[in-house]
Amino acid sequence: MPETTARILALRAAGTSLVVELAEPVPRVLHWGADLGELTEDGLAALALTGEPAVLNNSIDIPRRFTVWPTEADGWSGTPAHQGHLAGSAAAPRLSLAGTSYRPQAEGGELSLDLTDPGAGLDVTVTYRLEPSGVLSVLTRIDRRPDAAPEPYDLAQVTTMLPLPRRAAEILDFTGKWSRERSPQRRPLGFGTYAREVRRGKPGLDSPYLVTVGVPGFGFRQGEVWGVHLAWSGDQRYLVEQLPEGAGTHAAVLGGGELLRPGEIRLAPGESYTTPVCHFTWSDQGLDGLADRFHTLLRARAAHPRSPRPLILNSWEAVYFDHDLDRLLRLADKAAEVGVERFVLDDGWFRGRRSDHAGLGDWTVDPVVWPEGLTPLVDHVRSLGMEFGLWVEPEMVNLDSDLAREHPDWVLGPARGVGPSSRHQHVLDLANPQVWDYLLDALDALVEKYGIGYLKWDHNRELHEAVHGVADRPVAHAQVLALYRLIDALKERHPGLEIESCASGGGRIDLGILARTDRVWASDCNDPVERQTIQRWTAQLLPPELIGAHVGSDTSHTTARVSSDAFRLTTALFGHAGIEQDITRCAPEELARLTAWAALYRELRPLLHGGRTVRADLAGDATLLHGVVAHDGAAALYCWARVATSPEGQSGRVQLPGLAPEATYRVRVRTELGLPSFHQTSGPAWLTAALDDWLTLPGAVLTVAGLPMPNLNPDQALLLEVRRND
Repeated sequence: MPETTARILALRAAGTSLVVELAEPVPRVLHWGADLGELTEDGLAALALTGEPAVLNNSIDIPRRFTVWPTEADGWSGTPAHQGHLAGSAAAPRLSLAGTSYRPQAEGGELSLDLTDPGAGLDVTVTYRLEPSGVLSVLTRIDRRPDAAPEPYDLAQVTTMLPLPRRAAEILDFTGKWSRERSPQRRPLGFGTYAREVRRGKPGLDSPYLVTVGVPGFGFRQGEVWGVHLAWSGDQRYLVEQLPEGAGTHAAVLGGGELLRPGEIRLAPGESYTTPVCHFTWSDQGLDGLADRFHTLLRARAAHPRSPRPLILNSWEAVYFDHDLDRLLRLADKAAEVGVERFVLDDGWFRGRRSDHAGLGDWTVDPVVWPEGLTPLVDHVRSLGMEFGLWVEPEMVNLDSDLAREHPDWVLGPARGVGPSSRHQHVLDLANPQVWDYLLDALDALVEKYGIGYLKWDHNRELHEAVHGVADRPVAHAQVLALYRLIDALKERHPGLEIESCASGGGRIDLGILARTDRVWASDCNDPVERQTIQRWTAQLLPPELIGAHVGSDTSHTTARVSSDAFRLTTALFGHAGIEQDITRCAPEELARLTAWAALYRELRPLLHGGRTVRADLAGDATLLHGVVAHDGAAALYCWARVATSPEGQSGRVQLPGLAPEATYRVRVRTELGLPSFHQTSGPAWLTAALDDWLTLPGAVLTVAGLPMPNLNPDQALLLEVRRND
């Protein structure tokens, strides 16, 4: 990139901007958030002038500035940009600017700042890339100079941070557990450090996911918000920090980075560490504005799935470990009849795998259950016009396996012995080249032999005591990098191979794993009540086409809740849809509804997988309204759902988000999946009309005044289609 002599540099895209002053010794962030427009030299000078804070009583004697690499050398008493030491010395980083590269574009661009710390022998390059979507992606590389002192530099933590204004005063992030991932939690921003640390070797079922700070009361459709997501599939650390003295002229900071284990990154001369990418976003249109930026970012990727997302049948809740060829052939026949396009064989196909107690690691087809291999099933699936996919869990091993018995040293854990199993399994040491080669060869052989086009890649336990070798060196970081290399190598050998990221359901959903996979399994829970919320918040980061959403049987496998066909089918429509049940046991009327649903999915997926996700702000959590609106505004599909009872009898007028007030629309209820159960004796009047035919209504009525929505019984949903009159 070209060098620049300008003093103040700006990146601008999609209504947002980053402005950095090349101050000495370390550049400072003057602004991040709403686009300030094309500032003149006088305007930039005014921004720099107003970027100087007061010098406070009982404080350092120069104005505190919030730099791109904040440390105590700036008078910064918060979390430093990096921490480390050189054999107990060089523990006070003092960096200075050594070079700048700047490449602005019409929408976005890139700014790289080269910093140096001679005392520790470190060179730091911070690269800001503002994408056309308005997402600001920040990457840092720390290099140990080849001529530095021979002792390794122990890097303890690297945190990427950007400033927040005083009005950003409320935090939203996520927690969760198995089958209830991405549960939102809010709190006011106070003084001190609010930090979320992940020590699970993967983002986890309680992943912070996307940390958002906004004006108090921000919602889906309103409020100014700032967010950060860490694109890393291992240990993580997010923070929101507010000191009484502020951060320069700003009030607080938002940031994140990989959580490094002690001794994990030791930089010898000539070695380097590259951080995961931190994706920062700003919007003045609430959470839907942030989601739209991320969806636009992901859909612009060269590797983003372009073909229609095939309707899937996954065999797990249909047969579990009972792999019988005749039964599976009948299941495939029924799948083809209802319109399934991809048949996936789940756990239980490999050697010794009759339960989850044994077999992991032995990635060859069980000759007892499958005497002719998988060929009879694969050929039959393809003869029916469906793709074939397979479940694998390559990073894991059962101690009751030939692999563990032959190579006990391949199991990740302390030299004095592994700790307790989780789900009867342990973790393989992917950083061991022999393990990595074994897994690549095993997976390559399977994909090659059976022409597999899709792998459901699972990860069913957390990493505890993630150390290896006689010295018990920490390898959580190396484990993630080895996983990335493994997937990349497999895809290089098999172009077109699609991979799903599954980790006990939604335990590994991040933009690091999605840089090399093609969808995620949002949750092991197919209960539509839980799924309504799980999918709504998963969509805060990912567009629907990347979110696996399957319809299960009437009795949920995970919650035992019984729900109607219409509710389950409507809920599963808003994602990459699939079936997770034994449809050979379905009554004819249920098969007819599944067939109608499959046809509806194929009809609507261009809209569902290409439009803007919208969600309404409603009082309470008993009712939900969400949908997808075409980018040109010509069509929309909404789901009105009730998941619980509520004190009020009427919902009142509910605005349909994302439509144009000045346009005129036609509205109808889609009834192919059956009507919901209503908690009313009749009406409202518009609903009766929309059940019979298209109903023409002004956009101002739909999206400004709102519609009085029907009163549903709990666990019910209504599907509403809208088309613009052109």
